[in-house]
Amino acid sequence: MFRRFVVIFGFFITFGVLLIAAWLAYHKFNPTADHVIREEVMLERIADIGKLELVKYSMKDVIERKELRYFFPDQRVLFIAVGEVTGCIDLKKITEKDIVKQGSNAITIYLPAPEICYVRLDHKRSKIYDISGAWLPGDTQHLVEGVYKLAEQRLLKNAQEMDILGKTKENAEIIFKPMLANITGLEVTIAFR
Repeated sequence: MFRRFVVIFGFFITFGVLLIAAWLAYHKFNPTADHVIREEVMLERIADIGKLELVKYSMKDVIERKELRYFFPDQRVLFIAVGEVTGCIDLKKITEKDIVKQGSNAITIYLPAPEICYVRLDHKRSKIYDISGAWLPGDTQHLVEGVYKLAEQRLLKNAQEMDILGKTKENAEIIFKPMLANITGLEVTIAFR
């Protein structure tokens, strides 16, 4: 009887240990388990922004980039770049000297030259369609990084060829002239430095 008690007791102990081990394993390796995320945000810089965005070009470009090699097959990547380029005027650059009264009922306002605010590649909508000739993971990474940099340069160049700065000037006049005329009650002329 004692021997039977030891066997049953051993069975329950073993069964209990297995249940505890299974429970611990489930909670440790459960993919839906809670995760603890710790982060420390450090503010690097606060910048005052006085740039008024006046035009945004949304573009799509197909780029094929090849790296020619002598002994190995050429490396090639085909990329569809989707992004935007924005033209703006920095209103913080306007000073009192830029506002010139022309008689009693007219005023000339000299705005700073238009500039490119930013070139932004949309990473969600841009896609790599094909990579060939890349044998090592480092080769693939090099090709992808290179084509992303090239895509931003191409978006900027295409926007400049489409005269984004000219359109920015045009929109500045369309927006500022009537607004300032209504505010001041004067005849307003817009010019650029």
